[in-house]
Amino acid sequence: MVLEKLGDSLKGTLSKIASSVFVDDKLINELVKDIQRALLQADVNVKLVFDLTNSIKDRIKKDDTPAGLTKKEHLINIVYEQLVEFLGKEKYEVKIEKKPFNIMLLGLFGAGKTTTSGKLAKYYQKRGHKVALVGLDVHRPAAMDQISQIASQINVPVFIDKKEKSAVKIYQNFKDELKEFDVVIIDTAGRDALSDDLIKEIEDIHNEIRPDEKFLVLSADIGQAAQKQATQFNESCNVTGVIITKMDGTARGGGSLTACSIAKAPIVFIGVGEKVDDLEHFNPKGFVGRLLGMGDLEALLEKAKGAIKAEDAEDLGKRFLKGDFNLLDLYEQMSAMKKMGSLKKIVEMVPGFSSLKMPKEMLDVQEGKLDKWKIAMQSMTQHELENPEEIDTSRMDRISQGSGTQVSTIRELIKQYRQSKKMVKMFKGSKGDMSKMMKKFGGKMPAGFKM
Repeated sequence: MVLEKLGDSLKGTLSKIASSVFVDDKLINELVKDIQRALLQADVNVKLVFDLTNSIKDRIKKDDTPAGLTKKEHLINIVYEQLVEFLGKEKYEVKIEKKPFNIMLLGLFGAGKTTTSGKLAKYYQKRGHKVALVGLDVHRPAAMDQISQIASQINVPVFIDKKEKSAVKIYQNFKDELKEFDVVIIDTAGRDALSDDLIKEIEDIHNEIRPDEKFLVLSADIGQAAQKQATQFNESCNVTGVIITKMDGTARGGGSLTACSIAKAPIVFIGVGEKVDDLEHFNPKGFVGRLLGMGDLEALLEKAKGAIKAEDAEDLGKRFLKGDFNLLDLYEQMSAMKKMGSLKKIVEMVPGFSSLKMPKEMLDVQEGKLDKWKIAMQSMTQHELENPEEIDTSRMDRISQGSGTQVSTIRELIKQYRQSKKMVKMFKGSKGDMSKMMKKFGGKMPAGFKM
């Protein structure tokens, strides 16, 4: 989960607001301290943290509570809106309006530039574009081999020349062939630092290609140092956006996210895993909604493209929260959900569902058992799929023999189903004020807050 500790801390802060009797100075001071502590632990710059919390306090004092909202609801709205503004406010839209649309990647050694080029190619390929990769890193010996391997994995053509030492000449040699593609992603060389040589090479490539977008690739583990790099590259190379990689495995992600925002370099994509599909279009509103446990329906629908109908994805969270799902529902969704990625990340995006606080081991088990569970379910009757509570020991034996799976596998599936039902029931019974509060927001709240 992206910035898991920060998200857990912020969710705890909202729960404190929801369970409080009054909105007074004591509650506000506790709220501010909680937010400060959470952001500092996520490596956000101290000055930025205090600027944010001061703006939250100022709005709480000055803003009138809108009609239809209580003070607690208004307080949560303020926290949400200020965090969104803190992370860049609006989503950067990449508009592909010409052919070929050239995207050039820049960055230093170790940021994951070449890997990101493959993820970006896959991202646009899945959206129906004819994509090509171009390798212009003539300095790193393994760069051409690496981009060729990545292109082969995702079935995208790649244009390289291992013998030519001029990046500009490589591009010129393939320029005519590239005209037939919708999106062309150009991987350039990196350096240990933003040197004069690197700037000169980037400028020469830029003058030849005239790219439509220039994305700076930064690793999340550099933390607040992202601000200096983003500023330097922006001034020297006029980048149009930033892609932050390795957001799945670092507590310093808060530093890089906010640093880029302050450097006036909009974050366009974030890398959230090692797989080629683990690239997300960064949306501050949805990202904050996820951190606060309110889901990110837009990101869920984006992931679902090509895997599941939009109306089915939107209905997924509603059915589970109602508690009226059965094995047939799970069976219908399993294949599609596997295509969408990790169940942990999907749960994170379903509005209200991350509030269930499902045990990590529960989701981990599901990830490893999905294939076997699906096979077992194919040997169940329609009645058993719709009424899994009736699957007793004798039925398990029959299903085991028919599917060739172990009885223990079927027992685990039923156990998971029962645990899910139990957790949803507990959630519905305990969420109380928080549930009522979020439902009352309706259209008055940003989309990321709808349940």
